[in-house]
Amino acid sequence: FHLQKMPELIVPVLNEIFGTNYPLDVSLEQLRNEHQTLNGEKITDSYFRIGKKGYHFECQSTGDSKMVIRMVEYDFAISIENVKKENGIFRMRFPHSAVIYLRGTRKKSLRMELIMPDGKIVRYQVPVLCVQKYTKDEIFQKKLLFLLPFYIMRYEKRAHDMRENPRLFQTLLNEYEEIRVKLEKELTGSGRSELYTDLIKLIVKISDYIFQDEEKIQKGIGDAMGGKVLEL
Repeated sequence: FHLQKMPELIVPVLNEIFGTNYPLDVSLEQLRNEHQTLNGEKITDSYFRIGKKGYHFECQSTGDSKMVIRMVEYDFAISIENVKKENGIFRMRFPHSAVIYLRGTRKKSLRMELIMPDGKIVRYQVPVLCVQKYTKDEIFQKKLLFLLPFYIMRYEKRAHDMRENPRLFQTLLNEYEEIRVKLEKELTGSGRSELYTDLIKLIVKISDYIFQDEEKIQKGIGDAMGGKVLEL
């Protein structure tokens, strides 16, 4: 969802996953994300192009053993709409695809084998990026600011602990105060204050959703992101 509003944030993520070296200001063309499959319309999370290369990302919040099947279906739908005739032969090019897991840590890729009638095997493989594998320092070091709104999800099962332990809650607030300060330094100094504001709003919005029954935590993170330091 924030890819549509803040497309430049996906470039470092793309570099991290595929080992590319695109500059942050590379020209990125967002393409339509509605594609027709045999089962009806499928909507992908994001589909865009850099130069002649197509990229397709999906964000996944929960485990799904059939995710690789969905991915190959999406990629086939994308590819078949972009078939080109080259030297008298129709050619389908799959996009460079990846899955971003918001929760948990999983293996490095999703794999599937496509067996042709003549017995030839085409190995389909999709790399994955797990948000919770990255510390906040790594996120800033690698400029993976796209991941920051989801950072809070590593704490979602600790609401009870924070209610009972003010020190633990203070640790969370201190961490988010540090995130805000680093984010301000990273973005406002480079003339991207609008991006800073949008990202802060999104961080608070997702935190409010994750802790929708915890008014104290919501207020604490909201204040920390607004620049108000709380001492409990």
